[in-house]
Amino acid sequence: MKIANVDRLLLLSCLILSAGVAQAADPHSQGDSKQIDLGGDVSLEVVYIPPGKFMMGSTPEEKAWATGIEGGATPGTTRESYEGEQPRPMQVRDGFWMGRTEVSVGQFKRFAEETGYVTDAEKPGGETQVFDPEWKITAKAPPHPWISMKGKSWRDPNFGFPLRNSYPVVCVSWNDGRAFCKWLTERERKAGRLPKGLEYRLPTEAEWAYACRGGSQESHYFWWGNDLRDGEGRLNISAVDFLPGRNKIWPLANAPWSDGFAFVSPVDQYGEKGRNGFGMADMCGGVWEIVLDHFDPKGGHEELYFVKENPRPVCRGGNYFDVPGNARCAVRLGLKSESYSDSRDGFRICLGVPRG
Repeated sequence: MKIANVDRLLLLSCLILSAGVAQAADPHSQGDSKQIDLGGDVSLEVVYIPPGKFMMGSTPEEKAWATGIEGGATPGTTRESYEGEQPRPMQVRDGFWMGRTEVSVGQFKRFAEETGYVTDAEKPGGETQVFDPEWKITAKAPPHPWISMKGKSWRDPNFGFPLRNSYPVVCVSWNDGRAFCKWLTERERKAGRLPKGLEYRLPTEAEWAYACRGGSQESHYFWWGNDLRDGEGRLNISAVDFLPGRNKIWPLANAPWSDGFAFVSPVDQYGEKGRNGFGMADMCGGVWEIVLDHFDPKGGHEELYFVKENPRPVCRGGNYFDVPGNARCAVRLGLKSESYSDSRDGFRICLGVPRG
């Protein structure tokens, strides 16, 4: 009897110890959030995302919808093939924190003010892709309304209306996003606030894709499901909104409602309705989000993917100019280079174990 009691006590002790170790290893819960003080009364919110599994990519049926009447994407191109032939099961093994929204103009401004950082677009000879105010609709297929311009940058993306601190920062490159994360890492480490073994960085493509789906292990078109009608009041894409100073909507407008903005919307504009199961805002539409991985046209990877020659960073999620078919969870493109920037591209940060 005494031996049995000792065995029970040992078993109970082991269970308590193992539970304590598990809690010490990952004391955070899904949805936990914290504010990072950037100085100057500016902060940045990150949300905890636990390890988990998800599906990367899209089905042939989803690709057909994307290039159909409702999806509105151009049929017959290769871009949907970048998503892979079929959805693949993948796993994110380490929990991480991610910015609830893309980095905003106000947050990036703090970084530039404190460091004197000059973005790739602002450097001598630099340029960035912006909206062409002289662009005209012709009888043929609508021309691409974007041109490369010198003298434009995140400070003036050529929107044609005043820039707000609440907009997501655009006209920033992969290099610029990494520089912001390095600054934040060093700032938080110096202040003694950086958790041991973690760093601020761009999310990997797998982390981004996992976060975008909001905890769902299904391969839906959007984080809320497959029905475009349920997207009203959730995202910023090409919709029935008039361009500044014009009486025409975007020629590619395919969302049958007004999202309230002809161009970009402020971050987290749509509140709780615009957040997915992980509490992430603006994961579809808004601005393309640059991630850490380099582009593989065959599809995304579970592990960080880098190449040595002609690296092209991956961007995910679509933007304010895109039709619904180009703003799905699975959508991915490769940027021209690590220094390329565009007034449709931004980024959000990740706090996680070092990668790359």
